[in-house]
Amino acid sequence: MHKHLFTLAIPMILSNITVPLLGLVDTAVIGHLEQAYFLGGSTVGAMLITAITWLCGFLRMSTTGLSAQAYGAFDKQQGLIILMRGVLVALLIAAVVLICQGFYLDIALSLAGGSEQVQFYARQYSEIRIWGLPAALANLVILGWLLGNHQAKTVMVLLIVTNLINLVLDLVFVLGLGWQVRGVALATLVAEYSGLTLGLVVIIRSKFSELKLMWQDKNWFRLLTNRAALLEYFKLNRDILIRTLCLEICFIFITFQGARLGDNIVAANAILMNFLLLISFGLDGIANAAEVMVGKAKGAGDNKKLKQVVNISLVWSALFALAYSLAFIIGGQYFITLISDIPSVVAEANLYFSWIIFLPLISCWCYLYDGVYIGLMQARAMRNSMLIATFACFFPMWWLLQGYGNHGLWAAFSVFMLMRGLTLAWHFHISAAGKVVSAK
Repeated sequence: MHKHLFTLAIPMILSNITVPLLGLVDTAVIGHLEQAYFLGGSTVGAMLITAITWLCGFLRMSTTGLSAQAYGAFDKQQGLIILMRGVLVALLIAAVVLICQGFYLDIALSLAGGSEQVQFYARQYSEIRIWGLPAALANLVILGWLLGNHQAKTVMVLLIVTNLINLVLDLVFVLGLGWQVRGVALATLVAEYSGLTLGLVVIIRSKFSELKLMWQDKNWFRLLTNRAALLEYFKLNRDILIRTLCLEICFIFITFQGARLGDNIVAANAILMNFLLLISFGLDGIANAAEVMVGKAKGAGDNKKLKQVVNISLVWSALFALAYSLAFIIGGQYFITLISDIPSVVAEANLYFSWIIFLPLISCWCYLYDGVYIGLMQARAMRNSMLIATFACFFPMWWLLQGYGNHGLWAAFSVFMLMRGLTLAWHFHISAAGKVVSAK
């Protein structure tokens, strides 16, 4: 069981970590420019675009859970239908956003606040990156489907290659051509479409015969657009969407509040958020492995194996969280100076870095149980947990501690992450009393 977990987890940890590492490179490239507003503007702009992709995280989550259960049930045709349905929904969402982009960016930037320079560069970044949404959303589905089909190594290769393309273009566009914020946005745009192309090539080559058989079956479109299946799909994704929307509200609030506290604060928080992403994507490697194994066990109706997966994953999540905290204690200040050499920004980031040291230990539980519930496709529990953590914990705590400025903001966020894990753990081990794992 340990070996199987790590066969899936290690490729996911390596590939997941490339995402925040790339974010750190983006931040470092911009952070070494002469003014803090370059970093602040790219941070706000990136948040406006990633808010959409994170909000559409249900595409990846539901695809992983559903395809893992189809994999466990040996239903290959259903697995392909899940892939095609997810890509279709992703492209429709992207088309709507592109049509409404002017309205969205005007409203979002007016809410974001910040200096005139931060606003200018945030808009410049957003207007380029938003055209990558069709690729970004379709990639969520493709990666989720590959993971659900136990192709973690393929996911790792795709993510690493895509992020290497992004990294190289960052250096060429920003340091080589001097395109500043525009260069970072263009690098990500090109990388997203490169990743989509590679993902489609991999799937078509590996599943060509099965796809050919499905196309020859005149019933494939009826299966794809089956009303009952679509209603169930959207009902599932509705709960995941609400869950993700709550998470997005908290992240956006932190970014916007930081912008209101000053250019140095929003730039420092951008650095700290990259460390947070490094934590989350690393711990998500264990959670991703758990969700695939949980989904397969549920599809096969093996409750004993499912509970074993959860217990083993808990142990390894805690060990990885401890390793993160120790790494930040030892090298935290060094990591910050690698990202930015602006003295005022470095000083602000050091002032709040203690929150990053404790966050792995506080938050590792919510990452793991998110994975467990994705595998179970029990989206309602995830939704309720996030609603409690957001509106009964995060915002009340921030309101009580807002007099402490940025410290109050990070304290509220820490309580939010802790409550997510506690509510899901309570539901799984006590409230559900075994019913969650047996639910069909």
